[in-house]
Amino acid sequence: MKQSVLRKGRFALGAAAILFLCSVPVFPQATGGKTTQQQLDEAIQQQNALQGEIDANEEHLEGLRDDQSDLKKDLKTLKEELTEVSERLEQLEQQIQEKEMEIEITEQELVSARETEQWQYDCMVRRIQYMYEVGQTDYLEMFFAVDSFGDILNYANYMSAISEYDSNMLKDYEETRIMIEEKEAILKQEMAELADLRQKAEEEKSRVTGMVSQTSNNIAAYGDQIEQAEEEARAYEAEMERLNGDIAALKKKIEEEKALSRAAASAAWRDISEVTFADGDRALLAAIIYCEAGGEPYEGKLAVGSVVINRVLSSRYPDTVIGVIYQKSQFSPVASGRLELALTTGKATADCYRAADEAMSGMTNVGTCLYFRTPIEGLTGINIGGHVFY
Repeated sequence: MKQSVLRKGRFALGAAAILFLCSVPVFPQATGGKTTQQQLDEAIQQQNALQGEIDANEEHLEGLRDDQSDLKKDLKTLKEELTEVSERLEQLEQQIQEKEMEIEITEQELVSARETEQWQYDCMVRRIQYMYEVGQTDYLEMFFAVDSFGDILNYANYMSAISEYDSNMLKDYEETRIMIEEKEAILKQEMAELADLRQKAEEEKSRVTGMVSQTSNNIAAYGDQIEQAEEEARAYEAEMERLNGDIAALKKKIEEEKALSRAAASAAWRDISEVTFADGDRALLAAIIYCEAGGEPYEGKLAVGSVVINRVLSSRYPDTVIGVIYQKSQFSPVASGRLELALTTGKATADCYRAADEAMSGMTNVGTCLYFRTPIEGLTGINIGGHVFY
């Protein structure tokens, strides 16, 4: 009577509900204790993380390209500035050469003026000396030789004119010399100013040349960084392509598992009365409940136990508790060794044993669901605690 009531309770949800709940994907465990869906989730997480890295790298690459572009503009401006400075230097060099020629000519003129001045001065001195040395005798001879007093006056005027001429010429040459000296001083001052301008221009040219060189080096450095970032981008693209292939393969596998799920839902089911439990099944079931739902409320523990027993009842799975739990790549605690640890240390709690007893008696709170996992987007089923059952 009790088994009949339990059977009615097990199938109370009805055929439509059973088909709805069990038509969602099947996620058998893969090597290492991960379901196909878990592998897919991890691959998608890796894909999202990689996409984030790709976006960050692209942003970094774009920033590098912008910086390099700005540096190229700066380099163009610097080169234009360098051209202007170089042209200014050429003009200054030309002006300096012209000024040097003017100074050379002026110095020659000054030497000539000084020589002329000295010659004129020497001539005047010799004449004056001559007049003083032989002047009296010459004057007497001239006095007695002239025919009239007018001739004497004319001779006196002649001598005076010669003296005045010498004096004026000496004055002119002296003024010329002074003018040339002043001109030479002005030219030398201008020369000094031009030399100062040339020095400043050369310093400016050296500064701009240094900036051009530094900017060129910076552009080259950015080029290296851009090349490295582009290489990383290519590596990211290759990794993304690989992940896309993995995800496509996993999605295909999940589609195949969906078909297996539908087939399992429509397969033959045994009645709980047809199951013979072994002596260690209770402890084994309690241990897997502890590993999978130890932190869940009691309803979650019972749901895990119900899934194990549902598989025992399904013709698609082994017909024993030990066969279901140790079926290859189905329950991750088996692969990780946690189940063995729970068994040997007696970790299963009283609620775990209670859930195992009720599940083995035929009680279920998840209908005929054969699978459970942490919830993911798009997966529907019965949500209990931190799992969705389907």
